[in-house]
Amino acid sequence: MNTIALVGAQWGDEGKGKVIDILAKSSDYVVRATGGSNAGHTVVSGGKTYKLHLIPSGILYPDTKNIIGNGVVVDPKVVLEEMDSLVKMGVSMKNLFIDLRAHVVLPYHKEIDELAEKAKGKDAIGTTKRGIGPCYADKCDRIGIRVIDLINPETFAQKLKANLEFKNKIIVNVYGGKPLDYKSVLDEYNGYAKRLAPFACDTGVMLYDAIKANKRIVFEGAQGTLLDLDSGTYPFVTSSHPISGGFCAGAGVGPTAIKEVLGIAKSYTTRVGAGPFPTELDDEVGKHLLEVGKEFGVTTGRARRCGWLDAVILRIAVRINGLTSLAINKLDTLTGLKKLKIATHYMRDGKEVNDFPADISLLEGCTPVYEEFDGWTEDISGCKSFDALPENAKKYILAIERLAGCKVSMIGVGPDHEQNINR
Repeated sequence: MNTIALVGAQWGDEGKGKVIDILAKSSDYVVRATGGSNAGHTVVSGGKTYKLHLIPSGILYPDTKNIIGNGVVVDPKVVLEEMDSLVKMGVSMKNLFIDLRAHVVLPYHKEIDELAEKAKGKDAIGTTKRGIGPCYADKCDRIGIRVIDLINPETFAQKLKANLEFKNKIIVNVYGGKPLDYKSVLDEYNGYAKRLAPFACDTGVMLYDAIKANKRIVFEGAQGTLLDLDSGTYPFVTSSHPISGGFCAGAGVGPTAIKEVLGIAKSYTTRVGAGPFPTELDDEVGKHLLEVGKEFGVTTGRARRCGWLDAVILRIAVRINGLTSLAINKLDTLTGLKKLKIATHYMRDGKEVNDFPADISLLEGCTPVYEEFDGWTEDISGCKSFDALPENAKKYILAIERLAGCKVSMIGVGPDHEQNINR
């Protein structure tokens, strides 16, 4: 069975789009199973740069089918804008399929998201304000509107009316905002529904048949392990499960359907938004990582927080996801740094800490303990094999394997999918 799940092994933004693009080229299906338009992939292919948010990266290949699974929350406006943009770049949408059970992000979700973040002040989570959390909350509260509801005009009108009456009370009475107009929202989203209806189907059945037929399937991850709703740095997390187990619920497949799990990590660590970050750097090295690595969010454009590679995080990712191997991206970003560091563990009150505590406030008192390495100055962006790398770069990769307890099967030495080393 040719099935592989790609997951972020840190806090997201690890360069998953590039690795997915490499695998998608030879895959029959690419499946997005969790998250929403709060996530983004940048894919550089054929001299063009594609910025994808909801549509799976396999859309760039005419023979690859692309599925947006039931676990994704779909913003109709965003996905249609993305489709139109890709079509203008010569990309066909004939192999895009959206699950009927996927929930729909509506204007009141985004309005409440923004108002709630503003109300929290200094305690804000740092969401993208795309309405993702409120949409998942409605899903759990069993008042969500799904794609199957959206494309049924009578059902949508009825559910939207009931929901909007309730949500407007929250917008006005709790946050002091302005109410949304029912007729305007109804007309706008009925228009979206007509355009999206041809793409809507039961993708779970499609996937099951593909698995039985031994098709090559890539499950495309969004965000990262430490943003998982249950296992991440709660409450500074996303609202879904961007781990390997999330693919089962979000794509409608059993756990035995996934045979390999590839964790994607950078050669250093980044994080967007608030929350603990033990190895964060506020110095010239941090500035180097930000500028040379071009660490700005695909979705928001926000500058990412940067720091040394954290092996504690990688070991968490190996454990939670059952990683079979790691892909280390952006090794080239480290070129020119005289000394490199990897956090092996933390110390707190004289005791060794090897895992994140459930109470993340305890992380604030943790001090990273580093293993130090010599850097390199050679340009590695053209390296095609592990042996072609400078000795110090090879030592760094081997240290990652040792400290993470997982083999490194892929190394990224530049943004293009050709700038990749397979081991």
